[in-house]
Amino acid sequence: MKFRTLILILPALLLLAAGFAFYARGAATNPPGFFIDESSIAFNAHAISETGRDEHGEPFPLYFRAFGDYKNPVYVYVLAALFRVTGPSVTAARLLSAALGALTALVLALLGARMSGSRAVGLFTWLTALLTPWLFELSRLVLEVAAYPLAVALLLLFLLRASRRESWTLTDALAVALALALLTYTYSIGRLLAPLLAAGLFLFATTRARLRSVLKTLALYALSLAPLVVFSFRHPGALTERFKLITYVTPRSGYARDAFEFVKHYASNMSPWAFAVTGDPNEYNVVGVNGTPLVLAATLALALAGVWLALAAARRDAWWRFVLYGLLASAVPASLTNEYVHALRLAPVAVFVVVLTVCPLAWLLEEGRPTLARRAALAALVLLTLAQGLLFRARYDEAVASPKRLHIFDSGYAREILPAALALPRRPVYLYDAQGIPGYMQAYWHATLRGVPLSNFAHLGEGAEPPEGSAVITTRDICTRCRVVAEEPPYVVYVAGEADRTRGPMPDGAFRAEITLLDAPAAMRAGARATLRVKVTNAGDSAWPGRAWKSDAFQVGIGNHWLDAGGLEVTHDDGRAPLASDLRPGESRELELTINAPKEPGEYALEVDVLQEGVSWFALKGSKTARAPVRVESGWFDW
Repeated sequence: MKFRTLILILPALLLLAAGFAFYARGAATNPPGFFIDESSIAFNAHAISETGRDEHGEPFPLYFRAFGDYKNPVYVYVLAALFRVTGPSVTAARLLSAALGALTALVLALLGARMSGSRAVGLFTWLTALLTPWLFELSRLVLEVAAYPLAVALLLLFLLRASRRESWTLTDALAVALALALLTYTYSIGRLLAPLLAAGLFLFATTRARLRSVLKTLALYALSLAPLVVFSFRHPGALTERFKLITYVTPRSGYARDAFEFVKHYASNMSPWAFAVTGDPNEYNVVGVNGTPLVLAATLALALAGVWLALAAARRDAWWRFVLYGLLASAVPASLTNEYVHALRLAPVAVFVVVLTVCPLAWLLEEGRPTLARRAALAALVLLTLAQGLLFRARYDEAVASPKRLHIFDSGYAREILPAALALPRRPVYLYDAQGIPGYMQAYWHATLRGVPLSNFAHLGEGAEPPEGSAVITTRDICTRCRVVAEEPPYVVYVAGEADRTRGPMPDGAFRAEITLLDAPAAMRAGARATLRVKVTNAGDSAWPGRAWKSDAFQVGIGNHWLDAGGLEVTHDDGRAPLASDLRPGESRELELTINAPKEPGEYALEVDVLQEGVSWFALKGSKTARAPVRVESGWFDW
């Protein structure tokens, strides 16, 4: 019996080990550095592992208060348990996410094998999940969402087992209810998605016995929500504040407008073109490779065929009705937010896409199919999956040092910023943050890794200022009297009260510029973001001051406005791009300017001008701007 059990378990262990090896390779250093949210989760996990309290001294909280938001508990407590054994480290944290990704691929392999009754289908499902860029990227981040695909896959595995019975056992009901609870407490979208999936259980209630099973499962799930309800009563609005900042739904928006926005976002979020070609367009996207797909071409082709076959099977099988319903429900939470194709918030979709590949794979392997055709089709699918999946991995590894990744993951903080601050003799080092950039957490986390006591730091609250002569790490934009010691945007180390140089308004003769738009878009989607290359030449009689850091006082940079068809300004000061260094008369430089299209479709003019911060736009001094016509489209048919 033991030998038979080992024979059954050994293949699963081998798949798990292979998946972990694939996901874990280079995880500690790629992405480079540690994203600020990763530092927050890791620091709180370390605090829990050491003292049982979070960064605010709260004992074993249900949700972790951080940066004006509340992080979900499941990932933090699992990481805390790991840190209890290994101690705090970037490597241990990243390997946890890699392990969760490998487990997700294994669970999907088991699901595929049980759905089809074929180990070959299960093996191909494992390969598909393992090489899916969407799932791979989630396994590289120390974020709550890294555990979410596993929670979705477990729910589907438990539901499949239960759905094959006329009456669900208590074990079935408990397993499904616990998986729904895991979905609720693992990632913020789960507070909406889990109840939607719970409602979908009624698709299985085709008989009285099954209805009783569903109701029993829902009752158990409702019990698991008691801590959430208590927390919400004790902290009114805490779990919805973040949603208010990222949604287009407002008290003034109106039902018709909200419905229109939802349909538009939902259509974009479920776009096969976005999945297979354009990928995630949002700024946080950590791949660093343009045009990276979320799913592979073979995977998408199989999933689309799977939708067709699932529709036919759904007439007689509640399991396939739930899979289709779950796919549709998975995009609902993300479609209530402002971003399009936000891969993190759409993470459950990736799992359903992989599950839908099982049906056509099983069809290809049915008995009686022409052997040659079947083998040719399977061979082509395997080769295409391997080729594109490994190409994606190679491109991902090559982009390890891309400027985008280095910036997003604060890669220079441990190397440049913290050592420079600790080298100064002043104590404490003041942590002086701009609103929305809570850099203090990087100091806490990296100091913990170095064994530096946190008593060496003082986190300044809103309205406080660092005293003169003190050492400061800041994420703020402007400092008129300070001696810069080190800079790695958005972080700067300086000594307060010691001026680097005298800066002031330029003479009027300096406010002359020649501006050329090198790649202005002819059309943009409403509300979309684009990067514009601009060549600017100093046509004045004095040097233009660049930044001492970021947007230092009196620096020169470029910005843009939007004008309507009649020439009236509809958006003032949309984007900014500063000069990194001084620009002398006659010299030219190319800058990259991020622009945001107006939210209403129509014909517009994009106007780019030069400005000196705190003084004037060049146009107000008689200098010429640059304009380009841009058609702003609704985006309905982008996919």
